[in-house]
Amino acid sequence: MPESINQERRRFFGTAAAALGAARFGVIGSAVQQMACAALTERDEGVLPSLNGATEWLNSPPLTSEGLRGKVVLVDFWTYTCVNWLRTLPYVRAWADKYRDQGLVVIGAHTPEFPFEKDMDNVRWAAKEMDVRYPIAVDSDYGVWRAFDNNYWPAAYVADANGRIRFHHFGEGNYDGIERAIQRLLSDSGRTTDSQLVKVSPRGLEVAADYGTLRSPESYLGYERAEAFASDALQDGPRAYTVPRLALNQWGLAGNWTLKGRAAVLNEANGKIAYRFHARDVNLIMGVPPGAQPVLFTVRVDGKPPGASHGDDADAQGNGTVARRRTYQLVRKQDRVTDRTFEIQFAEQGVEAFCFTFG
Repeated sequence: MPESINQERRRFFGTAAAALGAARFGVIGSAVQQMACAALTERDEGVLPSLNGATEWLNSPPLTSEGLRGKVVLVDFWTYTCVNWLRTLPYVRAWADKYRDQGLVVIGAHTPEFPFEKDMDNVRWAAKEMDVRYPIAVDSDYGVWRAFDNNYWPAAYVADANGRIRFHHFGEGNYDGIERAIQRLLSDSGRTTDSQLVKVSPRGLEVAADYGTLRSPESYLGYERAEAFASDALQDGPRAYTVPRLALNQWGLAGNWTLKGRAAVLNEANGKIAYRFHARDVNLIMGVPPGAQPVLFTVRVDGKPPGASHGDDADAQGNGTVARRRTYQLVRKQDRVTDRTFEIQFAEQGVEAFCFTFG
């Protein structure tokens, strides 16, 4: 991503209420809380910006802002590793299905955070795997992002049938408010809709975070944005690390790793990452380079297999396989959430670890 955009990039953990809760432990600050609150208002925000910056389209021929006049349009900014967006996806899918015949067009603007999210094979895989059937504007050059002056994943913009943006929301939550805005704008355009709200059944990474117990923020492993690394880092060179004693939300490495700008890369077999966390869920964006063989891993929580608290990408013994670069769900606690130590060990070299997220 261009550096100027990278410095502006933020993710919202949830609604304004979730923002207030997260602020208790420093995940996001007062400016973000105010932005989250402001995002819930409905008003005329100007003409629907151009979609011509898309580098490719999936699930549809190229669409234009002008050609969409007469339709209510929801533009949803996403990137396929973003867990915050993944939690909104069941609702966006449901709105696309329910209101398609009433005149709603949903467009997913896929704007990548990590370089590998520009790979069209990865985007196509994600669209199929995540059941994204509505039109996708592939925004690998940030043309659509810039046209909207957007800074967030996820971000939803709703335009009326006259091509004017009337509503926006940044982050998770406010699903009823977004759907009510869609219903109102469809009604204003002369369409008939019922007043019922969609019901969804999220699974895996789509399940909302438990904000009542969440005390761990997302944490990048590449040195450009890494925080709370518990050792002295050597940038862009191999080094043998050992995991020191970790305080809450600190992380460490064991084995021979290279810390690059965007990722920690394992140089030798049996390397380990450890993180002291307080959350229900532990997710890790990771993978191996294209063409490399998948790598087996083992997860431990407080030194033990996760058992019933395993995530979708590990079994009860903590065993799993890392291959495509994506978000892996590794822990979903079934018992009391408290401070615990997460560890993941890789059987072979070559793994790239990008970012922890929690839920």
